Amino acid sequence: MTQVTGPRREGWKSPRRLLLWIAAVVALTAVILLSPRIDAKQWIDTLGGFVQRLGTAGPLLYAVLYVVVAVLAGPAWLASMTAGFVWGTWKGLLMVTIGATAGAAAAFSLARHAARRKVERLAQSNATFGAIDRAVAAHGWKVVLLLRMSPVVPYTISNYLYGLTAIRFWPYVAATAVGSIPVSFLYVSLGAAGRDAAEGRARSPLEWALLAVGLAATVLVTVLVTRAARRELSRHAGGRVAESETGREENFPRGGGQ
Repeated sequence: MTQVTGPRREGWKSPRRLLLWIAAVVALTAVILLSPRIDAKQWIDTLGGFVQRLGTAGPLLYAVLYVVVAVLAGPAWLASMTAGFVWGTWKGLLMVTIGATAGAAAAFSLARHAARRKVERLAQSNATFGAIDRAVAAHGWKVVLLLRMSPVVPYTISNYLYGLTAIRFWPYVAATAVGSIPVSFLYVSLGAAGRDAAEGRARSPLEWALLAVGLAATVLVTVLVTRAARRELSRHAGGRVAESETGREENFPRGGGQ
């Protein structure tokens, strides 16, 4: 991964120029996502370098990038690594939290209001969704928080599935923002390490120790939460049979809970 150097330019001079930058980010992200093969190094070099050159507009345009990735079900982990490569661990984590939450909210809204029938057809073929639907109906944002902190359900898929459940929009957004932090930290840290390697910068023993402790804690939390999430889903997995025996179909609530 090569660090992009050169003078930084201001991201926008007018609302019109800002819209042009947004269109450029959307187009560039879509082209990479729709290519037959996504190369991780190319992704980080291209989009990371692009965001770096935007100057003050970089964070805003990165959030747009993440929304595009979420809506198109692209590799969110690569977008997270890109933030670490551009801004380092802590600012990168903040950028990812904002972008991932905005992207999750956009996909959730599409599933609930604009593409419900299509998402319902996809969800019906997902064996896990029935359990998620019942667990969310019973415990609301707590289940979303657990699942966001574990890889049980992929980020980009779950964004659409949650739009079909009864959870309300703002509790969903809050649970997503907090629950996404542990997994995001893992990927952002990897991106930051790649930046340090590209710049030839050696981390101090204290920095390595803090990073190791942070990564170990994140992995531990992820494992424990994943077990808890699976137990929760297992408790609700039998609901499908009970509903079918009574002739009820509640897997895909029409009201949306809003």
